[in-house]
Amino acid sequence: MIGYRFSKFIPKNPQKGDFDQLHKLFSELLVITSGEVSEALHWLTNIDQKYKLTSDDYGIGDFIDDLKKKGYLTENPASGKFEVSAKSEQYIRNQALEEIFGKLKKGNKGDHRTVYTGLGEEKGSDKRKYEFGDPVNSISMTDSLHNAFVNHGFENFVLTQEDLEVVDNEYKAQTSTVLMIDISHSMILYGEDRITPAKKVAMALAELITKKYKKDTLDIIVFGNDAWQVEIKDLPYLKVGPFHTNTIAGLELAMDLLRKRKNPNKQIFMITDGKPTCMKVGIKYYKNAFGLDPKILNKTLNLAQQCKKLKIPITTFMIATDPWLQQFVRDFTAANNGNAYYSSLNGLGDVIFEDYKRNKKKRF
Repeated sequence: MIGYRFSKFIPKNPQKGDFDQLHKLFSELLVITSGEVSEALHWLTNIDQKYKLTSDDYGIGDFIDDLKKKGYLTENPASGKFEVSAKSEQYIRNQALEEIFGKLKKGNKGDHRTVYTGLGEEKGSDKRKYEFGDPVNSISMTDSLHNAFVNHGFENFVLTQEDLEVVDNEYKAQTSTVLMIDISHSMILYGEDRITPAKKVAMALAELITKKYKKDTLDIIVFGNDAWQVEIKDLPYLKVGPFHTNTIAGLELAMDLLRKRKNPNKQIFMITDGKPTCMKVGIKYYKNAFGLDPKILNKTLNLAQQCKKLKIPITTFMIATDPWLQQFVRDFTAANNGNAYYSSLNGLGDVIFEDYKRNKKKRF
């Protein structure tokens, strides 16, 4: 018997000049450059020059022509400037979803469920023994008949109450989420790009909710010196500014948005890398970037407590590891009775999704 014979493994190289491969890389560069098409194409050309991504038969010029033909880029006839199309924005969000939440299994209808059972909207998966008063349409006939055959045999078949099994209906829980993204200057300091992973997580979460959990709502807020709401389509274009961190303005806007939502399940996710350093007093900004200013800190903690009273948990994703920043997060989390994660940039998407799922399984 010869058995198995192994030969040298020669990996397949991707075909040079492949549109799909170039498109993925170009879309990544668009996110990094905040939607600056010309800059992204310059980067792509330089990468091609160094790593030989294209061939003599298909170059970057051909790729640009295909982007226009396929509707991913539009060209302003007056200025000749390239602009990102809505189709391209959709592709970027899909790519972020696949990259960050690609391990999700398909199969359910996209409605999170609470741990509460009873007269809900849809059959669940957990079974239990029949109890007096249970509705007849909740009886699982297949399982009940199986129990009867096992308990009494085929010859003397009888179906008793002890054989009956019931499948409880489950409530579908709707959740309103506000995602707060820090765009203060520190998000690009120290040679580390923190804003790009934050944007990609926001795009993936937005695409996940709009596709998989269609009854849920997601509002996205950015905060620097002030806070304002952004649309999902604007996410690839977010830029860090010369801002301080006005966490107070972000929380106040988040609370205003959630007050308008009618469902009982509400939550705030906050992605930040620093402490609050700014607040608005009247028409002026009060700023102090040196340590934890008691005036700013107390106001921030008061808002965390108000959210707790309104049953709005806040989950903070701190993408920095300074001990004194961690102490702020601990105090903030204790005031709200929420959750906190000290996440690396690479694992940010995973922990946000796991917490999103966990919060969806309970009523706040």
